[in-house]
Amino acid sequence: MSKTIEKAEKAEGKAEPKKKKTLAKADRPVEKAKKKDSKKDTKQSQEYKIPSGRYFYANGKRKTSVARVRLYKGDGSIFVNEKPINKFCAVKTREELIKSPLDLVGLANTFTVTAKVTGGGPNSQAEAVRHGIAKALVVSDETLRSTLKHAGLLTRDPRSKERKKYGLKRARKGPQFSKR
Repeated sequence: MSKTIEKAEKAEGKAEPKKKKTLAKADRPVEKAKKKDSKKDTKQSQEYKIPSGRYFYANGKRKTSVARVRLYKGDGSIFVNEKPINKFCAVKTREELIKSPLDLVGLANTFTVTAKVTGGGPNSQAEAVRHGIAKALVVSDETLRSTLKHAGLLTRDPRSKERKKYGLKRARKGPQFSKR
């Protein structure tokens, strides 16, 4: 009797859907890994190799970050901590921030830049590299000084975290007042 009811429900479309069988992990079909393009078009994605020859050197600073920057005659690639700039900077605006001194003076494709940065956060490090590049450009050509100075790229930004004072929770925040 129940078989006839099931047949009737199937005909009307009221039958319960069957559960899908799940395969064990070992029985699942294996997807082949996609091959990565071995050809890299951009010069920024090149592997890091230490440029040789004469270079112009300067230190750049911001908050607690210190960047040691070297400018070599080259093709315009920029490496920070032995990584191409597009891998070092997660945000495009930081990449533009680092390139700004070179773009301002029109020498973006004449220097290969290598920088080693320590301390601080990602934004602070990017600003330290920018400061170092600007100072190194002045070392390479003294006539660029007025252009970079007018844009404010040679001035070290003095703002940094204020130290904590005794009796306070932070630099200026006092403890909560309690009347009783």
